[in-house]
Amino acid sequence: MRTQSRRTPRALFAVAAAGTLITPLLAGCSGAGAGGGSSAHSINVLMVNNPQMVELQKLTKDNFTKDTGIKVNFTVLPENDVRDKISQDFANQAGQYDVATLSNYEIPIYAKNGWLESMDSYVKKDTAFDQQDVLKPMRQALTAADGKLYGEPFYGESSFLMYRKDVFQKKGLTMPANPTWQQVADLAAKADGAESGMKGICLRGLPGWGEMLAPLTTVVNTFGGTWFDKDWKAQLDAPAFKQATRFYVDLVRKHGESGAAQSGFAECLNDMTQGKTAMWYDATSGAGSLEAAGSPVKGKIGYVPAPVEKTDSSGWLYTWAWGIQKASKNPGDAWKFISWASGKDYEKLVGEKAGWANVPAGKRTSTYDIPQYRKEAAAFADVTRDAIAGAKPNDPGVQPRPAPGIQFVDIPEFTDLGTKVSQEISSAVAGRQSVDDALKKAQKLAEAVGKKYEGS
Repeated sequence: MRTQSRRTPRALFAVAAAGTLITPLLAGCSGAGAGGGSSAHSINVLMVNNPQMVELQKLTKDNFTKDTGIKVNFTVLPENDVRDKISQDFANQAGQYDVATLSNYEIPIYAKNGWLESMDSYVKKDTAFDQQDVLKPMRQALTAADGKLYGEPFYGESSFLMYRKDVFQKKGLTMPANPTWQQVADLAAKADGAESGMKGICLRGLPGWGEMLAPLTTVVNTFGGTWFDKDWKAQLDAPAFKQATRFYVDLVRKHGESGAAQSGFAECLNDMTQGKTAMWYDATSGAGSLEAAGSPVKGKIGYVPAPVEKTDSSGWLYTWAWGIQKASKNPGDAWKFISWASGKDYEKLVGEKAGWANVPAGKRTSTYDIPQYRKEAAAFADVTRDAIAGAKPNDPGVQPRPAPGIQFVDIPEFTDLGTKVSQEISSAVAGRQSVDDALKKAQKLAEAVGKKYEGS
């Protein structure tokens, strides 16, 4: 999950469970198609201003609009702002926007509230879209409790372990093909200090339900823990949850980056890029920056699956996806736009026009068969694809769950609950309290939420 750091929730969906680093744009700007010629059809699209969406905006008028005659009016906002605006418009069913960017956290909740148009009939008729080509975990994550599909992914990510191959070779260390967390901890101790100023590992310690809790919850899952049991009984003070949290906090305190309690995705990415850490467990999307032209560590990084203990896999699952507002007056045209933007031909268009590194990958099996993409992303493409394919949003641990989600619990209250719990655990990372004291407070917070769902 690639959320920005230092966020506090201002509304129910004010912060992201995950996402990519954002590039600044003017809020509310109209994009490609907004200033084009007259058209009998038009749709309004509200989306986050990350680089992949910016590229989409540039390509829409001369491709989608030219081919279909459908004019697309984009409203492009920073992540926090777009989530506020989407939740307001969709909750009120105002119908101002036909399509919006949503994640696999919001879509099941929005669908349950009746805010989204089901896509099943469109998918059935649009055989060229090839729904079965969409990676199964993505399809599952965007299908609501009623069994209907309410979102299509624009791109996706999981999580994996990144490490300095050259440093490991110099120190005589071997990274297992499928490491356990205990093996990672042992390697972190040995790699600590391998180069001047280098720490063994970087792990997020920054408060935030989409920051520290993303990687930590995957550790909890594979250690055998869970936020809630199947009956909504809070489990934050249970042995497995405590063991996983102690392990995580101890590891980052002993061999992690300096200032860990203030380090999120962006800080760890910088540390890894600048050679300040030998390993980093985080979003698969981070690999693109590490392997970018001009990166000091390009070609020096190895990538292996997310470490495990009691589960076969432990990587998280995240996607920026498209949702159609139930109140849309143009659902058919909205689907045509989504079919284009999430289709196979769009990925080829991006590769040809903007470079294969910019392809919004992580959602389709066929992407990984494109020779040009495979060449550009050779170091991490297969590990990323396998991580996403192996993600189990409905069964991420060793026991039944009352709600889907790997790095989050897919209930509206998790934004507030997760943020408050993360603040307590981050305090333990900073050494201001013990893990037991942090989880004692966290358990009470979780119990209050669980009681709302008991018997449901």
